Amino acid sequence: MLRTLLSAAAAVMMSLTLANAQESTIADMVQGDPDAKIEIIEYASYTCPHCATFHAGPYKELKKDYIDTGKVKFVFREVYFDRFGLWGSMIARCAGPERFFGVTDLLFKEQSQWTRAGDPAAIVKELRKIGLKAGMNDETLDACLNDSENAQALVTWYQENAERDNVRSTPSFLINGEPYANMNYADFSKIIDEKLAE
Repeated sequence: MLRTLLSAAAAVMMSLTLANAQESTIADMVQGDPDAKIEIIEYASYTCPHCATFHAGPYKELKKDYIDTGKVKFVFREVYFDRFGLWGSMIARCAGPERFFGVTDLLFKEQSQWTRAGDPAAIVKELRKIGLKAGMNDETLDACLNDSENAQALVTWYQENAERDNVRSTPSFLINGEPYANMNYADFSKIIDEKLAE
């Protein structure tokens, strides 16, 4: 089973260089009021240490002050610079929209543990532990991790997003369509407050 997953994921990642004209069917994961005046789109990789730092700090403040209060619609879009980030995304999405952000928090919180577990089989084992912690069972995890069609759809979706929004690093952000690099909470807050006042 694990060999199947590793082979499928390797094939998908090799196809990253092949343009796929088919439209992706992957849904955005969203928090906050869908009709909020401010939309923040974050592009992040589950294997990116700066993304983990953002989610441990500024994101929590943004969520408390702006997302949970209905001032900001927050969209999280995964970036796949490596196969391990893709596998993390497959686990998070496997949990469903209602648990996606909780699994995302776990993936970032335990990033140093699972990304440094060793060979690909050891990394998958650690990712499965996170999935089990989030309430998924072995059968569900097997089905999700071996879904090569979904893996290809995720890669296509990432390629479309990266090309359209010129994503070159993580984390990166679009605030009401304008690109921004990673920043501290004070800078985020200033930009959001200015846009809310417009």
